[in-house]
Amino acid sequence: MVRAIDIVQIALDTFGAPIYVRKEIVHNSYVVSDLAKKGAIFVNELDECRRARVIYSAHGVSPAVRERAKERKLKVIDATCPLVTKVHLEAIKFSKQGYSLVLWGIATRRGGGYAGRGADGDAGGVDGPGGGGVGGSRSQQGCISHTNDAIAG
Repeated sequence: MVRAIDIVQIALDTFGAPIYVRKEIVHNSYVVSDLAKKGAIFVNELDECRRARVIYSAHGVSPAVRERAKERKLKVIDATCPLVTKVHLEAIKFSKQGYSLVLWGIATRRGGGYAGRGADGDAGGVDGPGGGGVGGSRSQQGCISHTNDAIAG
């Protein structure tokens, strides 16, 4: 989280305001408000960026968003949390191996909740279709909507 916030601050210091950030950089309204006062503009879609530079939030983006950035020739600064990237890569790996993925979290959380495992590290003994295995990541974070997009990409 601190890494992503620092990336936005460094971008503001280096390039000046405004700096476009896709989605809220972190789930902290005080941080988002402070960065907005300094010149960060938080957008939901890349088409809202009026300049050629955008920062991806700590929550990561789907392959489709990366492709759209290339189409628009945007200069991207990727502030995706390394743990989120790990969850996305593991979800893709397990999906390619034919595993079903169990995702759970806080349904009302902005960004779609979390993908992960319970406090005991157990997936709850859930079987995949036809009694197959269920893959899982040991990380306890990662956005469900972005993980689903990563698998689909």
